[in-house]
Amino acid sequence: MDFVLSLTMLAAIALVIGAAWLRRRGGATRQMWLMLVLAGVMLANVAIWSLPPP
Repeated sequence: MDFVLSLTMLAAIALVIGAAWLRRRGGATRQMWLMLVLAGVMLANVAIWSLPPP
């Protein structure tokens, strides 16, 4: 499970970096926002998975 959480965090970081690169390049704004939304969803999933069980 730790591997999955680490991989998800790395993918979220890569998506944020990719979105910043797209913004700097000045194109594909819809894809930039979708990448940021996906990174947010992934981070929320990691936060949920990290909670201790009841």
